Amino acid sequence: MSLLTLDAVTVLRGQCPVVDAVSLAIDAGEVVGLIGPNGAGKTTLLRGALGLLPHTGRSSLSQMPPAARARHAAWLPQGREIAWPVDVETLVALGRVPHGAGLSALSAKDAAAVERALARMDLGGFRKRIATRLSGGEQARVLLARALAQEAPLLLADEPIAGLDPGHQIATMEVFNDLAAEGCGVVVSLHDLGLAARYCSRLVLMAAGRVVADGPPAEVLSPDRLAAVFGITAFLADTADGLVLQPLSRSGLRP
Repeated sequence: MSLLTLDAVTVLRGQCPVVDAVSLAIDAGEVVGLIGPNGAGKTTLLRGALGLLPHTGRSSLSQMPPAARARHAAWLPQGREIAWPVDVETLVALGRVPHGAGLSALSAKDAAAVERALARMDLGGFRKRIATRLSGGEQARVLLARALAQEAPLLLADEPIAGLDPGHQIATMEVFNDLAAEGCGVVVSLHDLGLAARYCSRLVLMAAGRVVADGPPAEVLSPDRLAAVFGITAFLADTADGLVLQPLSRSGLRP
């Protein structure tokens, strides 16, 4: 089942297309890694798909009424500012607002969703700590837990593992795999090509605002594409533990 359909979506900055006629569909059960160099248009594409930026073309998500869109898609932006000194449990409970939850008295269903989100992000022991007093990586996990508490069919996450330690990076990607196994769709913007290769079922590679490859990681991450788009060489092997990719050096090609 398609959870998001984009048809020739274009986002302009002035007269310049930052995202240029992108068409793709995201289905239930997928973890789609959105990859590409800095400035490729990944964040702009996600924001355009959500209707947060003016665009031409069609996004099935941006065409939904706001209340329905909030229940259908959870959004974790790249920015991680927590404005108010509230405890972690209260902040995560904000993810239930699209479902009509009031924070003064959560229903049993809402409270259970908050508990699941805290457990998924290993935050059970943090529930009464003030979120603004946590480390940057801990705050990132809290904000992701808030998005998970929404329990939407579709999750869009922009660089969710940036700043996390290796163990929590892996744990977060495993959470995305678990969500997909439960029937959700996940789109995650990543710069770590190794984690993208290992944990994503599909990769969408962008360069200069366009999709230049879309498919299984082993096909998308070819040596020629790594050289042409990222300007790198890499070790790539299909192992008993899955696909392994390690960037090695600059290729000498300028993306």
